[in-house]
Amino acid sequence: MKKLLQALFMCLLTCCPALSVEVPKDIQDFVNESFPQTDFRFDGAVILPDNTMYLPVFPSKEEDVSNIEIKSTYPKGQTLKQKPDMVIFNNRFSLLKVINTNGKKTVLNMVNPPDELQSGLLPQDIMLPKGLVFPESLKGIIGDIDVGMTEETGLRITNPKNRKDGNTVPVDQLKNKNFYIASGIGRNIQVVESDSKIADFALEQDNIINDMKGYNGKFMLVTYFGSSIMNVISLMDEKVIKKVNFETNPEQILIDSDNKVAYISSGSDSSIYVFSLETMTLKRKLKINGLCEKLSLSADGTKIFYVDRNKNDIWAIELDNNYKLKNIGMFPNISEIAYVNGKIYVISRTQNRLAIVDYETLELVKELEVCEKPIDLYVQGNELYILGAQDNIMEVLDTNDDVITDKLYLNTNSFATNITPIEGTSMIMVTNARPGMYSVVDTEYKDIIKTSPLNVPVRSIVVLDKVKTIK
Repeated sequence: MKKLLQALFMCLLTCCPALSVEVPKDIQDFVNESFPQTDFRFDGAVILPDNTMYLPVFPSKEEDVSNIEIKSTYPKGQTLKQKPDMVIFNNRFSLLKVINTNGKKTVLNMVNPPDELQSGLLPQDIMLPKGLVFPESLKGIIGDIDVGMTEETGLRITNPKNRKDGNTVPVDQLKNKNFYIASGIGRNIQVVESDSKIADFALEQDNIINDMKGYNGKFMLVTYFGSSIMNVISLMDEKVIKKVNFETNPEQILIDSDNKVAYISSGSDSSIYVFSLETMTLKRKLKINGLCEKLSLSADGTKIFYVDRNKNDIWAIELDNNYKLKNIGMFPNISEIAYVNGKIYVISRTQNRLAIVDYETLELVKELEVCEKPIDLYVQGNELYILGAQDNIMEVLDTNDDVITDKLYLNTNSFATNITPIEGTSMIMVTNARPGMYSVVDTEYKDIIKTSPLNVPVRSIVVLDKVKTIK
C-alpha cells in the first residue's frame, strides 16, 4: 500500500508542473526571514545567498497549519540560521542540505529517516548538482529523476596555457568579473578573467553559438546555428540545467530583467517567443510579419523593434498594447535600432547614415551622416552612442537636439563590433572581431579610461561577477 501511495504521489507531482518546481510561498517566507534574497530556483532548488544548496522534499500529504514552524532538525535543536543538514517543518515539508563528505557531494545519511522523508519526493524537474550521491536510505525520494546526470563532469574545459603569461590589470569596475565570450570561430564559450588577456577555461558547446545572454548573474541563455534548442546554463555548477525546444531555430535573445522575461526570435518562422525567466519555460508565441532580425528592446520594456530581413522593413511590437504590430517604414542595410524620447534611431552600415523617426507620426525628424560603418548603438539616458567599425570611433548624440556632441577615438587598431554595458556602473566596453584590445569608456565623463589587451576575438560577450560554485 505504501508503494502504491508513493507511486500515486509521484504521478501527481509529475502531472502538476507548478507543484513539481515551486517551493510553497509560506516556506519561502520562512526561509527568507533568516536568509533574505534566497534563490528559489525555477526547478525547485533552494540556494542560500552564500550558495549553500537545499533540496526540497515535498510531502505526500501536506498538513494544514496556521503558522510554519520547524518541527525537527539534524543536528537537533538548530535554527535555520545555523544551516542544519536536515529541516522538517510542521506541515511535513522538508529541506535536505547538499553537503561535502570526503570530497563528494551528498545529503544526510540516516539509518532510519523520518517518515516525512521516507514518504516524500523531490521535485521531478530538479537539476541535481554534478557528482551528487544519494545514500541508500533516501533513494525513495528520487522518483523518476535521472540521477545518472549527476555523474556528468560538467562543461568546463581547462586551458592548458600558462595563465601567468596573460596577466593584466583591469579597471576597478571590472575587478572580480569574468568575460564569457563567443568568438564566432569556435563552438565553445571562452571564459576570460578580467585580470587576464587569455581564456582561463572554456565551457564546451555542441554547436556554433548564435546568441547568448546572461541573467541574474547565475545563468546563461544560449542559442545555436542549425539547432532548435536553447540551452540554459547554470554558471554555479557549469552545466546545462535545461534544454528548451523550439519548433524552428531560435536566434536572437533579448533580456528584460525587470519583468523577468526574455524574448527569443525565430526569423525563419516569423515568430518571437516570450520566455519566463522565473520558471524557465515558454509562455507564448507571437506571430509577426517578415523574417525578423536586429531585435532591440526599449529601455522601458514596452516595445520591441525588429527588421524584416527580406524587405528591410522596420516593425515595432507594442508589448503593453496586446502585442500590436506597427510598421515604421523602410531603411537600407540596417545595422541597429534604438528608441529614445519617443523617437526611433536607425543606422545603415553601408550608407553611414542615421535616420531619426517620430514614433507616433512616423515622420522623418532628421537624417545625419555618421561615422563609417556604424555597427552598434547604445542608449544611456538621453544620449545615444554610435560605434563606427571602420575607424574605431564612437560618436555621442544628444537626443534632445539630435546633434553629435562628442567623438571618442578608440586606440584598438582592430574592427570594433560590440558595445557592452558594465552593469551597475556608467562604464561600457567596446570589443573587437579580432584579438587585440578592448576599451572601457566612462559615459558620465565621455572619456576612454583604459584600453586593455584581450587575446580572444569577440562576436558576443557577457560580463558577469565571478560566480561562486554551489557548496
